[in-house]
Amino acid sequence: MNFPLSFTVLTATGQVSHETSFEFYLNRLGINFIEAPKENIWVEIGGTLRLIFKNRGAPTHITISSPNSGMYTDFFHENMYVVDETVLTIPLRKDCQEGFFNLEIITGYGGIKTSVRVDVIHGVALKKPARKEEPPLQPVAHGRPHLLMIMMGIALILYSASLYTKIEFLNTAAFIILIVGALYTWYRQQ
Repeated sequence: MNFPLSFTVLTATGQVSHETSFEFYLNRLGINFIEAPKENIWVEIGGTLRLIFKNRGAPTHITISSPNSGMYTDFFHENMYVVDETVLTIPLRKDCQEGFFNLEIITGYGGIKTSVRVDVIHGVALKKPARKEEPPLQPVAHGRPHLLMIMMGIALILYSASLYTKIEFLNTAAFIILIVGALYTWYRQQ
């Protein structure tokens, strides 16, 4: 018995994306503090530069300007209000030459200013920088229950039993267990 096998290939051709992305962190190390990427910022001629601003504090206003980018892009100045994450896209002209321009990022109503250099290069095959995983803002639960949660459960049972039986020792034991669990968790983190 022969079964016919169906074999299908889907091919798609599209435009290669010439977009490079870089992340800037705001308020992570201090109020109005700007952390620029440690690697060199670059963009291909005719490509798009994506600047991702990630705010780790109170919402803030930032101003991005580039006084010497007229040869490469139409971008000159942008005011942004960053709550959590905001993206600024800067398209480059296709008819520009290699070179560089500066981006000035100002926060805190002029209090802190950071300047970064953006290299404009020909479209060569460059490796994209490896992106490091940023630690999550909220704790992530792992396989086992946390010791503090177990101690809170035991303390809840002891406290409930003290209310029911009127034995004061159970109330004191519940309080001590809560304090020991909190201290264990606190000193384990350091």
